[in-house]
Parts: sequence; structure tokens; C-alpha cells
Amino acid sequence: MYKIKTVLLSFVLMLPLALSAPIAQADGISSLKNFYAKTNAMRANFYQIVTDRQGQKIQEVYGEMQLKRPNMFRWDYNKPFEQQIISDGKQVWLYDTELAQVTVRALSKALGSSPAALLAGGESLDKNFKLVNLPAKDNQEWVSANPNDADSGFEKISLGFKNDLLQEMNLVDTFGHQTKIVFSKQLQNPVIDTKTFLFKPPKGVDVVGE
Repeated sequence: MYKIKTVLLSFVLMLPLALSAPIAQADGISSLKNFYAKTNAMRANFYQIVTDRQGQKIQEVYGEMQLKRPNMFRWDYNKPFEQQIISDGKQVWLYDTELAQVTVRALSKALGSSPAALLAGGESLDKNFKLVNLPAKDNQEWVSANPNDADSGFEKISLGFKNDLLQEMNLVDTFGHQTKIVFSKQLQNPVIDTKTFLFKPPKGVDVVGE
């Protein structure tokens, strides 16, 4: 269980913020840019599976994600264990209900050449990532966004879109772990109360971090 949660934490602390970019023609790169140009908020269910270098499954989880620009997001992991990862735009909180422990770190420490920086967009999109169109598959437009920084912790990142909605993310980290996240029941620009992204540690839990 410790190994599973370590993989979860290392990945999710680099997860979704937002991107603002110009609209281009239909392909993987333009789908990425169109999605974030149109998306100020998002709510979706997700299924996440992580496999090791040999293809053995080491994690399988289900939950719900929400994001609101700028830089606020919330991932609620519901099965098979409960965790919450919440960003209020300044700090990222990981609450493990089983361990009764909260880990907190500055949002800026989760950025750089990571999936968070990719989704945060702006100048960093082209500065920190090499964007390459991939062949369409499964009725989706695909784009590869590999970090230019060798110390980012990730070797490969790819995203799949359909009708400019994010459908899937695939990542390979430097340990050879492959993470696949499939989104469903996506809602683009729902009304989400900012209070959704505020976190107050429950009484009696340990708080560790910055």
C-alpha cells in the first residue's frame, strides 16, 4: 500500500492546472491548445492505472477531478482507498484518510517541466516541452509533449482529445512506470464554487511538509 500511495503522490502533485494558448488547425497540438483556450473549468470522472517496467499493475484507482483556472484543482480518489489532492492556487494538499496525515507543499514546487507546467500553459508550453503530433487512434487526436528538462521526472507524456475535450493522458516516468488516466462524463466550464478548492486539515491529523 505504501508503494502504491508513493506512486500516486509523485504523479498527482504534478497534475492539472490550466493552459491559455491560441487556436490552430485540427490535429493533436491544436486540440491541446483549443481545449485550454476554451476551458476555464472542468469536472470529470477518471480511471487511473499504473504499471511497472515489466507491465505489471501496481495501482488502479477511480475518482473525480475538478479544476478551475487559474491553478486550482481537486482530485478525489474514492476506490480502492480514499485520498484528496487539492490546490487552492498557492499550495497543494494531499490528505490520506487512512494514515490520518496531510502533506502540503508550495504549488510552485510542483511546476517546471512537468505535467503541471504543461497544463499551466503560457510561455512554458513551448519553452519547456517539445510538442509533436502523433497519429490519430481510438477516434482521438494525439499529441506528444515531452519535457525538455531531463530532471523533470518524466520521459514521455501524451494526451488524447476528441472534439477538443481531454479524453486520456499517458505518462512514462524515469523509473519506467506507465500511468494511464481515462476521463469520462466530462463537463466543460461548469460552475464550481471556489470554496471547493479550499482545504483545512481535519482536527487530529498530522501535517507534514512546507
